[in-house]
Amino acid sequence: MSQLKSAGMFSGQVSEGLVLIVDDESDVRKVVRMTLEKAGYHVIEAEDGKQAIEEIRKEEHALTLDVIITDIRMPNKNGIDVINFYRKEWPSIPLVVLTGFPDIDFATALLQDGVIEYLVKPLEGGKLLAAVSKARNQRQLHSFA
Repeated sequence: MSQLKSAGMFSGQVSEGLVLIVDDESDVRKVVRMTLEKAGYHVIEAEDGKQAIEEIRKEEHALTLDVIITDIRMPNKNGIDVINFYRKEWPSIPLVVLTGFPDIDFATALLQDGVIEYLVKPLEGGKLLAAVSKARNQRQLHSFA
């Protein structure tokens, strides 16, 4: 069975959008997923960058994906690898970084390179929802450009 989970994709309810969470900490993925699902988003998960890339290619979620939230420090492929992959393959999908190891210089560089938001764990639900909404609006603006 695939490690990538889909929540409520075919439930018939109106969705705020599809969000991919990439984080090696299952508790973090669970909290982020629950927060987003309560707000009406559909969520898929991957435990590292390698799995996210493999599953997205296989499942073709990239056509409907609205936002990617990725950790930086993960086994197999880290968040930088994921960011570089998505920037190359699907540049219109906005990226939000979620990290437990904040670094001002690194955050500044990522934001200058087009990452929509740089969030620090532990995460406040309101900040998460604001970042995802901002990223989703960015995607919609690029879709109509």
